[in-house]
Amino acid sequence: MNIKTRLKVMLFLQYFVWGSWLVTLGAYMIKTLNFSGAEVGLVYSSKGVAAILMPGIIGIIADKYIPANRLYMICHIICAGSLFYAATVTDSTLMFWIMLINAMAFMPTIALSNSISYSSLSQYQLDSVANFPPIRVFGTVGFIIAMWSISLLKFELSSMQLYIAGSCSLLLALYSLTLPHIAVNKKAISTSWVSKLGLDALVLFKKPIMAVFFLFAMLLGAVLQITNTFGSPFLHDFARDPLYQDSLIVQYPSILLSVSQMAEVGFILAIPFFLKRYGIKTVMLLSMLAWTLRFGFFAFGDPSAIGLMFLIMSMIVYGCAFDFFNISGSIFIEKEVDNRMRASAQGLFMTMVNGVGAYFGAIVSGLVVDYFSVDGVKDWQTIWLVFASYTVVLAVIFYFTFHYHHNREGELTVAKA
Repeated sequence: MNIKTRLKVMLFLQYFVWGSWLVTLGAYMIKTLNFSGAEVGLVYSSKGVAAILMPGIIGIIADKYIPANRLYMICHIICAGSLFYAATVTDSTLMFWIMLINAMAFMPTIALSNSISYSSLSQYQLDSVANFPPIRVFGTVGFIIAMWSISLLKFELSSMQLYIAGSCSLLLALYSLTLPHIAVNKKAISTSWVSKLGLDALVLFKKPIMAVFFLFAMLLGAVLQITNTFGSPFLHDFARDPLYQDSLIVQYPSILLSVSQMAEVGFILAIPFFLKRYGIKTVMLLSMLAWTLRFGFFAFGDPSAIGLMFLIMSMIVYGCAFDFFNISGSIFIEKEVDNRMRASAQGLFMTMVNGVGAYFGAIVSGLVVDYFSVDGVKDWQTIWLVFASYTVVLAVIFYFTFHYHHNREGELTVAKA
């Protein structure tokens, strides 16, 4: 296989693992294991706790000590074991600790898959802005197929979703043996102790534009965690209404949610155009607007004819909401940092989005859901409108604090911060 095909297979399997449980585990824990909203939020926060430190640490190791492709294999072996064990757990506290172990291994693999892709494309002298999005889209395809498989097999409320994820993670560990070798660079970029310890990526915080960028990446990471945690339980809750108990949305909610990933395909392929023509600031603002619409449409959606239109529109705008900050942000960092700290910088980005942001997003969103719940009945409309208001405020502040000017050649000029 040529390098593009090999990377496509890697990303397909990478996101198939995640798609097998990420959006359905919350419903399994609430409906089958009878966990509370706070307990579900705590379990999902394990992803954030792990991502605060692990992507950065693993990125340093990949840059300086162990080739990224070999480290990637080790992480997925650990993922497989933890997912198999999690499938047998029924206690919320134990579930948190097992999923924490899984997250400590899995979260770094997202950044590693990006750095492996960028490094491989560089080895073959292929432009990352033009070539990475069409490759990355196969990750989204893997996520979609995983969601459809779990839904059609009626595993949304079953521990089988974790067994499937674990099996795929083991397969990916074996496949990683075929990936291109990624050379390590043991030389420090400078003679400072920070560089010698492999913490070169931290110097990015000295640049005002990068500091603001990472801050808002964290705040958007919190938003992403909200929809991952409570999107599926929200749709399952329509089963309380006798009118909707037999609707396709209640029977196969993951298939509806997968429309979000289908929309991603188009938006991922549009990223090169938007980044080169409008720049990262406009792309990030579009993402924030899309998050507002995502939650706003959720607030007024239901399985009725009109309500279904709102739900479908919510799924469509998710593609823009997610990809225009997550994948565009990854490409932006790849273009702005020294390639000697490629894995470290990608790890830092992952830490801010899926670490600090995801942790606080999981905890706070769980508390918000419980606050607007009475006797187990959740006021989903108010919950979603609260989240929509948060993204509006975020967009306004970002517009006035991210001092960035873009030209058509893709060069950036930083205004005085």
